[in-house]
Amino acid sequence: MTDRENGTCAIVAGPDNEDISPALEAEGVEVRRLEGVVSRPQLEEAGIVDADLYVLTDVDQATTIPIVCDLNDDLRTVVYADRTIPEFVKAQLDLAVDPQLIDPTVLAEELLA
Repeated sequence: MTDRENGTCAIVAGPDNEDISPALEAEGVEVRRLEGVVSRPQLEEAGIVDADLYVLTDVDQATTIPIVCDLNDDLRTVVYADRTIPEFVKAQLDLAVDPQLIDPTVLAEELLA
């Protein structure tokens, strides 16, 4: 993980209906949010190159997973959504979690354990 004031930086892309951002912030993570259609320039501007964690909450934005993996080899990728992630992304994904199965607080704790 990156040595920042708070230890870890995460980019959360997509709507945060399940409150994963506040759960990560409660664990001391610096969270940067991206909403709407996410592009490579937006990811770069948000700091994906130096981020530790990429959390995607909208599987319609699944094409961002290969992009972030290309930009940052050390990045952990997580999908936190109730829909199935497309097959073409699964090989580059570290974790996929359905919010109905794991509370955001528990997920945040586990991601930082």
